[in-house]
Amino acid sequence: MPIRFYTPEFYVFNNFSAHAIEFRGKLYPTSEHAYQAAKCTDPAGQEEIRNARSPIEAKLLANETYEAAKDPDWGRKKVAVLEEILRAKLAQHPEAQEALRKSGHEEIIEDSPTDYFWGEGADGSGQNMLGKLWMRIRGEM
Repeated sequence: MPIRFYTPEFYVFNNFSAHAIEFRGKLYPTSEHAYQAAKCTDPAGQEEIRNARSPIEAKLLANETYEAAKDPDWGRKKVAVLEEILRAKLAQHPEAQEALRKSGHEEIIEDSPTDYFWGEGADGSGQNMLGKLWMRIRGEM
């Protein structure tokens, strides 16, 4: 049975989960903060995003306030950057390691009805790239 990780047992796979990570020498409150800051080329913007009060605020800052400072190569880099962030999260949080082990060989799905790249989308036709990254990392354990 596929694992849709908005459930409490597997919420650690969600970028909004309250698991601070050290990424590229800085501490971020969540993996979402790290991801959103990484897309910004403005150092002041990166810091404002890193210090955002919530993952939603970090995302809004990156996509609205600092949209003009978005890395022009972000579309090409974003999957590799998120994989780096997920690996940091896994290395720094034993509960993430345990959840990944517990997922066995099941498909891991970001159950997002609005995201067709990172999630499965409303109709299940999305790419589920976030779930695929977690499964790739799990395959190396």
